[in-house]
Amino acid sequence: MSILVGKKAPDFMAPAVLADGQIVDSFSLSETIKGKYAIVFFYPLDFTFVCPSEIIAMSHRMDKFREMGVEVVGVSIDSHFTHNAWRNTPVEEGGIGPVEYTLVGDMDHSVAKAYGIEAEAGDSYYPVGVAMRASFIIDQKGIVRSQIVNDEPIGRNMDELVRIVDALQFFEEHGQVCPAGWNKGDKGMVNTPEGVASYLSESGKAL
Repeated sequence: MSILVGKKAPDFMAPAVLADGQIVDSFSLSETIKGKYAIVFFYPLDFTFVCPSEIIAMSHRMDKFREMGVEVVGVSIDSHFTHNAWRNTPVEEGGIGPVEYTLVGDMDHSVAKAYGIEAEAGDSYYPVGVAMRASFIIDQKGIVRSQIVNDEPIGRNMDELVRIVDALQFFEEHGQVCPAGWNKGDKGMVNTPEGVASYLSESGKAL
């Protein structure tokens, strides 16, 4: 597995279904996220089990992500046509409905490999290599600032991705770091010995 934090997010061009349902043959990550924050999140396969719960949970938070200026892109090894079929399947029948962000078809696995999160056949619950449950938060300069990878049975908490973007934007705006358990509205920490001592004297017992 690659550690991409602090590095340029790998660019890619691939077929996709856009948020408005349009099917395109050449979706460009770099063109889409230029000057924006972004979340690129991978999941194993369409029409499976944990995956739809995550994809729907992400869609339910799109108003918040748009407010924060975040572009969201989902990726799996399925084709863009399979993504489209899943979007057109009602939630009550195991589908995901018209989710409000792009789904990329990584049929040749090149995107998962570029991000270093492909679980090869034999290391996976599935008979073919799939993407792990990986989430990458990217800043406005295209640099990966957070990378979270779960094994296949463990669904992600999409509110944690919101929290991390909040923390990144707080740091960029105020220059203060975000201590353990920080949430929007909490105090930051000045990253000096005096700042640490001041923060811990006020908030250490609540950690």
